[in-house]
Amino acid sequence: MISARMMPLTQQDMLNALPPGGLFPRAGELPWLASPEPLRLSRGVVRRLRGLGHVLAQFQEAAQKMYADSARRDGWVARVLDAGKPEWLVRVQRSPALSSVRPLVLRPDLLLGENDELSLVELDSVPGGMGITLWLSRLYAAHGYEPLGGADGIAQGMRKAHPQGALVAVSEESADYRPEMRWLAGELGAGFDYTEAEMLRADERRMIYRFWELFDSDNVPAARSLCEAAAAGSVELSPPPVAHLEEKLWLALLHAPGLHAEWDRLLRAAHGQSLRRIVPHSWIVDPRPLPPTAALPWLELNSWDEVARLGRTARRLVLKISGFSPLAWGSRSVVVGHDVSAEQWTQSLQRALRESSVTPWVMQEYRETAIVQHPFYSADGELRRMEGRVRLCPYYFRSGDRTELGGCLATVVPSDKKKIHGMADGILVPCVEG
Repeated sequence: MISARMMPLTQQDMLNALPPGGLFPRAGELPWLASPEPLRLSRGVVRRLRGLGHVLAQFQEAAQKMYADSARRDGWVARVLDAGKPEWLVRVQRSPALSSVRPLVLRPDLLLGENDELSLVELDSVPGGMGITLWLSRLYAAHGYEPLGGADGIAQGMRKAHPQGALVAVSEESADYRPEMRWLAGELGAGFDYTEAEMLRADERRMIYRFWELFDSDNVPAARSLCEAAAAGSVELSPPPVAHLEEKLWLALLHAPGLHAEWDRLLRAAHGQSLRRIVPHSWIVDPRPLPPTAALPWLELNSWDEVARLGRTARRLVLKISGFSPLAWGSRSVVVGHDVSAEQWTQSLQRALRESSVTPWVMQEYRETAIVQHPFYSADGELRRMEGRVRLCPYYFRSGDRTELGGCLATVVPSDKKKIHGMADGILVPCVEG
């Protein structure tokens, strides 16, 4: 909501509000375009955002049960999710001690479409941006706005999810997030501390907030020992070292025809319907040939060769690495079919097929986004309006049986950009209802 006490927020206000140590690799600067106001969302979108956390938590519960059942039977679901992972990590994620442990922080990437439609294109368990969202929420709240989750919702959510506190450990591979996570740990107060992940001791026994990706474990000296200690029940990692839950493959498995009955058994009908509505059609890029009478669901094509030959207007499709790779985050592996040449599309698809056994890829239906108008300050300080596309990143925190919204960060990028992520010519703001 928006308060009647609103005060104009200037670019200088934002710069003046930066903490002494900064929030970004280059202290004292904003690596995005500042805006005088947050992003306004309709009441319907806000209502769905508030209810989505519980649905996503139940989705992860169902995914864990499906994986565990498949692993016991040496089934294909477990095999495809374990592809490319070291044996020790597969052993860790199958340990009894981790069978009921879930990520305590969830952040979906949602595209805002026409008529307030939402499309869930990723689900992150090691999300960046929490510190920035807390800082922005407090800043805009101080100027009369009421951000979703409240001015302090991110901090409150972290404290509830980790009531005994935690040692926030951020890796060199995630170094861009170190300033904001260091600041966040300081704002969380008693029980929370910050360290670089490479400085962790193998015998650490307090709760660790793991801000390193599992594919990067070889570069964090104590990572394997701590993951194995978590599997033995002698240390807590948040999120737990359950690598399969960090795979985008689950979005394709949700739509797999052969798993519909299993999902119906594991999920409430309303939750399953809600997820299938907001998750775009997705496929695992699997080189095994289909029988002549079969087809890729929704596409109605019999082979990947046919997918490769699609014309530009027909290949409104997105390729991306599923996980367990340094290219799996930050849009590094994303290829938008209708945004590249036929040759580039074919080469990208052939690469995905070649790598399928060691680095699984997924293909996803491209969902069109709505075009919004949002004000921003240009480099010369002029107030202008951007015609842009929006990604919403709500942050959910699990505490007991509850999963609550702590805040929501919006990224607005120029309308000619097909990939929506943090960039110098994008706008980052919190969200409000109104």
